[in-house]
Amino acid sequence: MTETSGTSKTPSPPDGLDWIRAAPEDEDGPGPWIEIAFGPGDCVYLRETSSPDAVVTTTRKKWDAFVLGVQAGEFDHFVETVGEEGPAR
Repeated sequence: MTETSGTSKTPSPPDGLDWIRAAPEDEDGPGPWIEIAFGPGDCVYLRETSSPDAVVTTTRKKWDAFVLGVQAGEFDHFVETVGEEGPAR
């Protein structure tokens, strides 16, 4: 990692990653959508289709914990369309 004036810069993801778009199956539009790629080791890369050069990295263990939390409804309070019957789909 490169440090400049107290800020850190995430290294660019490796070439050849298989980016998976998190969008509804019936959606044709460009988004913006979140894309996820699993890299070498335990690296997980995330980016938004509207800004593909801005990549966030995490570990597979943290990603798995996040996904399990989403599935368990731990983040539903962040979504405005979540009602008593669960998230809007």
